[in-house]
Amino acid sequence: MSQAMAEAQRDPFADAEVVLEVEDLVKHFPIREGIVIKRRTGAVQAVDGVSFQLRKGETLGIVGESGCGKSTLAKLLMRLEEPDAGSIRFRGEDFLAMRGEELRRMRRKIQIIFQDPYTSLNPRMSVGDIIAEPFKLHPEAQPKQGIRNRVKELLDVVGLNPDHINRYPHQFSGGQRQRIGIARGLALNPDVIICDEPVSALDVSVQAQVMNLLEDLQEEFGLSYIFIAHDLSVVRHISDRVAVMYLGKLAELGLDEEIYGAPAHPYTQALLSAVPVPDPTMRHDRQEIVLQGDPPNPANPPSGCRFRTRCWKATEICAEKEPELIVRPGITQRAACHHAAQNEDVSAFES
Repeated sequence: MSQAMAEAQRDPFADAEVVLEVEDLVKHFPIREGIVIKRRTGAVQAVDGVSFQLRKGETLGIVGESGCGKSTLAKLLMRLEEPDAGSIRFRGEDFLAMRGEELRRMRRKIQIIFQDPYTSLNPRMSVGDIIAEPFKLHPEAQPKQGIRNRVKELLDVVGLNPDHINRYPHQFSGGQRQRIGIARGLALNPDVIICDEPVSALDVSVQAQVMNLLEDLQEEFGLSYIFIAHDLSVVRHISDRVAVMYLGKLAELGLDEEIYGAPAHPYTQALLSAVPVPDPTMRHDRQEIVLQGDPPNPANPPSGCRFRTRCWKATEICAEKEPELIVRPGITQRAACHHAAQNEDVSAFES
């Protein structure tokens, strides 16, 4: 990669405030056997040593296969699950050390948009009550103009008719329901919104509308997003940086131009090679990488590099030593691969 290209890919958020800092986050779910006495016989290593930073106004996309730990990571960041080890710092404060009223107040600043708009909204509650519910949990945040007026304002912000405040979820389409979920997430004026596959259940045309809405809201309110998805084209559209997860660990982390233009980790290269190319005349120009076998059991991951059992570049060191996220010279990209330095620049995903 040329020096000019490296400079062009300099992190635009390098000088921005760090809103969320995660270091060596670990979550293992115990496996227990027995009828009367449940003995622990192992553990599913859902998240195992994940570290990253999220800056103000930035979108961090997290991608990977089903079961790689993306949703568990989202729950840990919301403290819907408690980690076994590691740290989460929000604006410099220890989020994991907070309890009681302090934790409740801090949760106002981190909200989540769920994957399925059909199950994340209570069918027995009106849209107005759904969006107003956060104010019942946080009465100190009730708006001066009144809750009902604020709810109507939020409906208008997400592109819905404020006069539909008394309607119920079943009276809206999937895309409209997800907009209701977004309005609920905005109610408490958060700094960070975790989007857990928010468009995967929607039609392609609706996906674009919702993503454009999220981008507009980010610009208007200065939001930071963690955008979790398995669709690489969706992540590229909205993300400033991308983290690739495999079997509970980060395989690669970098700016979206770096990840999509010159993937360093073999797993990232394989993922990008599988993305469909709309133009049939360009398909023969790209080499498709077909991975052999299935992902290993997260309760019994391989020694060393967890991807080595499916990697065509694996050598003895891959089985003996676990790779760290190594910085590649001249760019911000990091890859957890012993052979990343030998990886040639591969234009695997052309726009």
